[in-house]
Amino acid sequence: MADRDGDGEAGGGKGDSSDALLRLIARHVALDGPMTVADFMGLALGHPTHGYYMTRDPLGRGGDFTTAPEISQMHGELLGLWAAEVWRLMGRPTHVHLVEFGPGRGTLMADALRAAAMMPGFREALRVTLIETSPVLTGVQRRTLADRGVSVTWGTGLADVPDDGAPLIAVGNEFFDALPIRQFQRTREGWRERLVACDPEGGGLVFALAPGPGLAEALLPPAVREGAPVGAVAEVAPAAWAVARDLGERIADRGGAALFLDYGHGRSAAGDTLQAVRDHDYCGLLAHVGQADLTAHVDFEQLARAFGEAGCRAAPLATQGEFLRALGIEQRAAILARSGDPAAVAAARDRLIGAEGMGTLFKVLGVAAPGLPALPGLEPEEGAA
Repeated sequence: MADRDGDGEAGGGKGDSSDALLRLIARHVALDGPMTVADFMGLALGHPTHGYYMTRDPLGRGGDFTTAPEISQMHGELLGLWAAEVWRLMGRPTHVHLVEFGPGRGTLMADALRAAAMMPGFREALRVTLIETSPVLTGVQRRTLADRGVSVTWGTGLADVPDDGAPLIAVGNEFFDALPIRQFQRTREGWRERLVACDPEGGGLVFALAPGPGLAEALLPPAVREGAPVGAVAEVAPAAWAVARDLGERIADRGGAALFLDYGHGRSAAGDTLQAVRDHDYCGLLAHVGQADLTAHVDFEQLARAFGEAGCRAAPLATQGEFLRALGIEQRAAILARSGDPAAVAAARDRLIGAEGMGTLFKVLGVAAPGLPALPGLEPEEGAA
């Protein structure tokens, strides 16, 4: 991955459409004092008028980044087959909620529904809900999923999925990395929260440290809190844990499973992973407020713990390469190559599963309700060697 373009002061030039959001954040800081990184991310990404995701389709060559479903239909197809197999393992319930968190352009769901037709009865049992906060992307998703033969509804959170007693299968690709995080830095006096403040000289935004300790540092995993050296930065993701808790409780109570693919690390560790991306390249974290995507690596150890505390069983973490190979991506690529461009199919396959692409950086977390059999591609079947 490319190095970030620094994370010092910034402002946005005259005429930059980020000026309005920059002024709004500066006013917040002037009135209430420096804000947490999580509050800054929430405004930069989700402000209803000026937030990054509220005002654009960020995907593809004309956007700022590309996700796996946009690289190849194989990604969404295999996830659709995974969901169909989970439904079969659940005993083919008459109704099941299929929920996608952060559905992008709807490409993953479109490919998943097409592949899911291979499982007799599955599509007829589906009640599909897309969890999306962006009005721009919701419009794109409606066009992508029109005339797919499955009724689709939209919501902004799990509470919008009817709790009618039916089990739930959830999927999400690059969802948790965009949720706000809090950052802390270890000083000689102890941990101090990293904040976003106004630069009294330049007029832009800068990072600063809280003057004293706070209760929030208790959120740091004990091994990180006690073992990190002076100068280390550590991150926690309370927003992600809250989603995992609510979804985990729903799955544990009603039955089902969830599958999340994202980039991150399997064990909790100190590290500054917050990054800003614009035009497919890294930029300063405060350089283009509301005009750049902000993400952080997912701490899968803490995420799995949150699901587990909610009553779910977390499968062993797998890399995306391992998972897609287990589901048959190489066989699917061979079939597509016979009717398409073999070189293009191979390039897409390698980008999804290769070590130089997404294959090892991206991880796959699967969780299941108690009593559900082994999750496809993630857990060995009972009695298997």
